[in-house]
Order: sequence, then C-alpha cells, then structure tokens
Amino acid sequence: MENTPKPGTSNSHDKTQTTGITVSAYYKVHPEDRQIFIDAVIPEMTAANKMEGCVYYAFSQDLTDENTFHLLEGWADKAAYEHHENAETFLTALGTVVKNVRILDREGVRYDISKMHIDDPRGKV
Repeated sequence: MENTPKPGTSNSHDKTQTTGITVSAYYKVHPEDRQIFIDAVIPEMTAANKMEGCVYYAFSQDLTDENTFHLLEGWADKAAYEHHENAETFLTALGTVVKNVRILDREGVRYDISKMHIDDPRGKV
C-alpha cells in the first residue's frame, strides 16, 4: 500500500492518512546515555519513514524533561508494521539501546485502528 502525502505536506507529518496500526511509547533514559539513545534512533527514524506502509514515525524530546522521548508510529497495516519490526535498521537501533542505554522508565502501546477521526479543536475559540 502506497501512502502519498497530500500536496504541501511531508509524509512524516500528515497524520490524516489512514493507519491500521499506531504505536505510542515513551522512554526515560539515564542522562549519561541520552546521546547514545539519540544517535541510535535518528538513523532508525529516517529509515522507517522511507519504508513502504509507513505513514509517520517520529521521536520527539519531552519539553519538560530532556531525558524523556516520545515515539509515535503510524503504519498502513499489520504487514507494514511487522516488516519494520524485523528490519535491519530497527534491530540495529534496538540492539544499541538495549546494550548501551539505561532505560529508567518505558511504556509502549500498540493500537489496532478500526476508525480514525480528524481532530481540530481550533473552531472552539
């Protein structure tokens, strides 16, 4: 399944495209291991965003805690998600993080999406 961005948007930021799988996670890393974590996830994030079936894949740093990172992934379907989970770039990043980064707290949730709604509360003000 090909996901073509709408005109004027990039694939990594168009959250209106249909996703079958969404992943939301956060990682709190030891301050001394923060850069190792960043260096491991940037190539993985770049590669994931180029994969067939990736709607978006983004890590972001928490605005109130520089050692906490949030991950949001959107995949067209389960096959695309599973392809990513077995990709060399993902396994390399995972191996680096597991072996070299002290994760102080982590939680991840995978959602199987049956229906999406576009949310825009700006009309309330």
